[in-house]
Amino acid sequence: MSERGTESGGVPPAVTWGLLAAFVVHDLEELATMPGWAVAQADRLREACPRVPERVWSAMRVTPGHAATAIGLMGLVVAAASADGARTGGKSAFFQTVLAGFGLHAVSHVAQSAGLRGYTPGVVTAPLVVAPFSLWAWRELRRGGVLKEVDTRGVVTSAALFPVGILGVHAAAFGVRRLARGTARARPARR
Repeated sequence: MSERGTESGGVPPAVTWGLLAAFVVHDLEELATMPGWAVAQADRLREACPRVPERVWSAMRVTPGHAATAIGLMGLVVAAASADGARTGGKSAFFQTVLAGFGLHAVSHVAQSAGLRGYTPGVVTAPLVVAPFSLWAWRELRRGGVLKEVDTRGVVTSAALFPVGILGVHAAAFGVRRLARGTARARPARR
């Protein structure tokens, strides 16, 4: 082991596995608050847009199960990135892309709350956990010699992939919900 605490050089495991830990803390806030917040937002939008069909509002509903599924799926991505980062001493492009996306999304939380002029799920831990952890992790990557300078292309890629990832896990969660409904309807009645 090197003095930095990894077999392959680079950064200590607290940097790579810390991404997963910070994600868990942050997303516990989202898991606890997202379903209730989403219902309140849908009700506000429903009043503002009375001509939108009810099936649209129903399709957009974020249930506790949907939130847990989406967060769990994103957690798998973050866990895989953390593992790859630990394996490579932080040198993994996958790890660095996910770390950049995680850090950048702290800004989106604060901007969303400012735009809506109120609380949004994740806004408390975004500046208290996500941003400080991400800044510290990038500093450690530089200090460990993993990064020599900021990779602008990587940051842009992360910024572009972040909404794709979020949409992907929510689409998958909607798919799981739809499958569950279809399976429940297809079951024969028990006697």
